[in-house]
Amino acid sequence: MKSQKTERYFSKLIEILIISTRLGFTSFGGPIAHLGYFHEEYIRKRKWMDEKSYADLVALCQFLPGPASSQVGIGIGVMRAGVLGGIVSFLGFTLPSVIALILFALFLQTFDVSEAGWIHGLKIVAVVVVAHAILGMGQKLTPDLSRKAIALFALVASLLWQTAFTQVGIIVLSALIGYFLYKQNHESHTVKTHFPLSRRLGIGCLLLFFSLLIILPFLREFTSSYWIAMFDSFYRSGSLVFGGGHVVLPLLEREFVPSGWISEESFLAGYGAAQAVPGPLFTFAAYLGAVMDGWKGGIIASVAIFLPAFLLILGTLPFWDMLRQNPKIKGALMGVNAAVVGILIAALYYPIWTSSIVSPVDFAFAGILYSMLVFWKLPSWIIVAAGAFGGWIISLI
Repeated sequence: MKSQKTERYFSKLIEILIISTRLGFTSFGGPIAHLGYFHEEYIRKRKWMDEKSYADLVALCQFLPGPASSQVGIGIGVMRAGVLGGIVSFLGFTLPSVIALILFALFLQTFDVSEAGWIHGLKIVAVVVVAHAILGMGQKLTPDLSRKAIALFALVASLLWQTAFTQVGIIVLSALIGYFLYKQNHESHTVKTHFPLSRRLGIGCLLLFFSLLIILPFLREFTSSYWIAMFDSFYRSGSLVFGGGHVVLPLLEREFVPSGWISEESFLAGYGAAQAVPGPLFTFAAYLGAVMDGWKGGIIASVAIFLPAFLLILGTLPFWDMLRQNPKIKGALMGVNAAVVGILIAALYYPIWTSSIVSPVDFAFAGILYSMLVFWKLPSWIIVAAGAFGGWIISLI
């Protein structure tokens, strides 16, 4: 019996690794697009989580600092197979782009790929994936006029005030609105999601997160160690970022360009390379670390910038289900979920739509890809391949 449980557990880990790695190779378009890929793969196809639990998890990760899509992937892996499942899910989704960007730093810095036609095609794929995800989530999360109004508020605020803290403010305010509007609401269907994590582990992860945030700057000052200084800069950048990977870029530039650790030209070249690879934009740190100190620097930078996200999601998940089952909290979450829909629509328009759909041909091609995904229900990897090939063809026209 014990051996059968062990076999089932390892088969789950292998399944998570295979699926997350495939997503790591094919998920282009940034964090909002990644959430669309996750929704299609984990929720629609495999039903590892129900729609509401997924939406609540997305809302939680949007609220936490760090790369939201990576944290959502970790949370899904934890739910499926515990802490090890979260680690495997993270590694599968992240390692392809980490390896690719380290190779870019070591061998391909002289190549300009930022304007390649196939990259433009992948941006159009991102438009399609995000639009599909928004339609599915919007139908379930904004069924009444009040929640549609909250989503509209989040959409307008996200577009008019594009700052690092706007998203957090929108979520907090939407939670308050939802609390007062729906605090008397009692849904007949209550979903309970089990995350196999102890509260002791959660508290330990949160304590470690804050301890490193406080201690690393002091160690940097007193030891004058190059590696501690590098680790501190990447860890702090990963700890203080709200709003996704694009927000971390100015923080990283401020940390490393003025200090002379990396030139402005190398920084911008790496940014172009980061747009060309799938997975989270936080893996841009792997490129920076590799430029500064080879492949070892790339690995250390990747660990440092993602460690805060890992500690925060593992620290909050043990308390998440208790909070969202509380009748007083459920109304707030209903407001937050509606706000997430508005935030996703805003992200669909800017920067995804504005940087991708620049001509009538682009719009027509997006319509073809959308039909392939939604009506013909073709696998996502075919959509990605078709997008890259179509983008290359469009660039020749």
